[in-house]
Amino acid sequence: DPFLVFILKTKLKKEMKKYFLYIFLIIINIPLFSQSGENGIIKGRIFNSKNNEPIPFANIVIWGTTIGSVSDFDGNFIFTGIKPGYIELRVSSVGFDPYVSEEILITNAKTVFIDIPLNESLVVLDEVIVKASPFRKKEESPNSLRRLGIQEIEKNPGGNRDISKVIQSLPGIAPTVSYRNDLIVRGGGPGENRFFLDDVEIPNLNHFATQGASGGPVGILNVDFIRELEYYAGAFPASRYNSLSSVFEFKQIDGNKEKLKTRATIGASDLALTLNGPISDNTTFIFSARRSYLQYIFSVIGLPFLPTYNDYQLKVKTKINDKNELTVISLGALDNFSLNLEADSTEYQKYILSYLPVNEQWNYTFGIVWKHYRDNGYDTWVASRNYLNNRQYKYKNNIEVDSLKILDYISDEIENKFRYERTILSEGYKINFGGGFEYVKYLNSTYSKFYFNNQPFTVLYDTYLELFKYGLFAQVSKGFFDKKLNLSFGLRTDANSYSQEMNNFLNQLSPRLSASYSLTEKLSVNFNTGRYYQLPPYTALGYKNLEGEYVNENNGLTYISANHMVTGIELLPNENSKLTVEGFYKGYNNYPFSVKDSVSLASKGGDFGTYGDEELTSTSEGRAYGAEVYYRNKSVLGFNTIFSYTLVRSEFSDRNGELISSSWDNKHLLNITGTKGFGKNWDIGFKWRFVGGTPYTPYDEYTSSIVEAWDAKGQGL
Repeated sequence: DPFLVFILKTKLKKEMKKYFLYIFLIIINIPLFSQSGENGIIKGRIFNSKNNEPIPFANIVIWGTTIGSVSDFDGNFIFTGIKPGYIELRVSSVGFDPYVSEEILITNAKTVFIDIPLNESLVVLDEVIVKASPFRKKEESPNSLRRLGIQEIEKNPGGNRDISKVIQSLPGIAPTVSYRNDLIVRGGGPGENRFFLDDVEIPNLNHFATQGASGGPVGILNVDFIRELEYYAGAFPASRYNSLSSVFEFKQIDGNKEKLKTRATIGASDLALTLNGPISDNTTFIFSARRSYLQYIFSVIGLPFLPTYNDYQLKVKTKINDKNELTVISLGALDNFSLNLEADSTEYQKYILSYLPVNEQWNYTFGIVWKHYRDNGYDTWVASRNYLNNRQYKYKNNIEVDSLKILDYISDEIENKFRYERTILSEGYKINFGGGFEYVKYLNSTYSKFYFNNQPFTVLYDTYLELFKYGLFAQVSKGFFDKKLNLSFGLRTDANSYSQEMNNFLNQLSPRLSASYSLTEKLSVNFNTGRYYQLPPYTALGYKNLEGEYVNENNGLTYISANHMVTGIELLPNENSKLTVEGFYKGYNNYPFSVKDSVSLASKGGDFGTYGDEELTSTSEGRAYGAEVYYRNKSVLGFNTIFSYTLVRSEFSDRNGELISSSWDNKHLLNITGTKGFGKNWDIGFKWRFVGGTPYTPYDEYTSSIVEAWDAKGQGL
């Protein structure tokens, strides 16, 4: 019983971090039912990706079976009597490239709807058989791109249907600590990642998020919404921006077109309700809401902290006509981390209560995506708004009087975004270009005590910062020699109104080049290089000193840059397996450097609270480099198996300009995952992960023993 194990372990009264490990080990959703029968139904539409026109007489086959169908004049097809489980569809049509869909979950409970795009083929076939592959590759990103289907997400051992935990098993990603979902990608910091949900950028992926970084203890996204995940560890498309280490693209399912479906879930830590159905003949929706009840469990077993989280997620899609689609998405969270002041009977409980702040946080994202199809491509218009409110406060001995105040922090980040993309598919060329504009407001009111240079300090300031951000991009891709050679060149530039150092487009020119050459039908060589830029967090831009000056603006804080180079080979031994070997190098410039702690900001951000709200200079350099082996086989003794090993080094300069190990210098990252299906929809899975140890900074025992230094944080320094 996970609850019994948890209670017994918490009684050992180990350090704070161990509490969180046990807490989130119990967030488990175990399906207590099995399906039988063969009543699954798939309905779908085959269309030309260039202009959204239907493709009649396309052949659709369920991968690995002889069950097939043919699309009608409107591109529609249907399968009935399908055995529940995970399937993939193989689609072929004369004049189009063959295609294998992402994994589709079939159940007896509902009809599955899927739209499948096919790309026109310019290759003249002369007794040549072109085989479809489930391992699809993009021209812009021939390497460092991984995909996860719904089966791998649902069945990920230890993932607990938390997408933020599932993606930590991807190649090149190192964990920080077991109770957090920080993303450390190929030696980069936790603030170097970006997330997109159906083309809308979402700044926060977790509850109790670290402001300015990527971490938190539990994910916001509902796995029931996710259709597929694309993970870029490099070779970012020019349309994606403000990232140095990774880009995550989450694609959601559409709502049920036939009738309303309702699903209620009681988990080990929360209650959830999902509604899924039609609004009209051409409009569907899917909506979910969750609320945790961890605070009641923690109160009963006497833990000194009581976390409560709530979230919602919504998608509404309208097919206006054959040439226009409108999608509305929204998600949000309301989190409260309070103290259980009655749990103070032991010395260790008193210690935890002495330094833990009260944390209240809420956020939301709202976005509208309009896609308009033309004869030779399509336009994508994206308008969105996201809001993060973060409040923390702490009083000495938890007595809420002004004279005992240690921390009082409240901050708002508000982004209003607009992006336009034009995609042209013509004569074998894929051309994508466009631009974006953002209006940002950052508000901050801070009262904080800390100890520095052998004396206590009080930080007290108010910020109201407004800035405009703008960017332009273009990318051209083309296949040569019957698509044996694929080339893609992109160029992007970004600027903003914060300071003179950042408002010139020419200072942030971001070129990128990708190439892929097929040596044989099964073996190819891939290469990518590019320069990428990222804006420091708003917490750093809005930081003020006691005189009310923007300290980091005066220090000439500027964009962080990273030069990437990735090369490798890809082998497809058969339809079910893939092997890649890659070498990578990232060279960092102008990384923010902490004046207070004498360490690059790249080594921070892996803890609760805020990240970047301190005096910084753009003086740190760094590098992360290594090699990665990735092997995927869908049938090893019946197991769907993934193996990855990453050898990585991560180093950044100290105050003397010397390169030292960063906080994420793990060196070795090894993941082995396997799942296997049995009769009556029972599955077994396993995961084993080895992560090399990271450097750490020991406590300064002398300074920590000074009463004023201890009282500033309630902890050692």
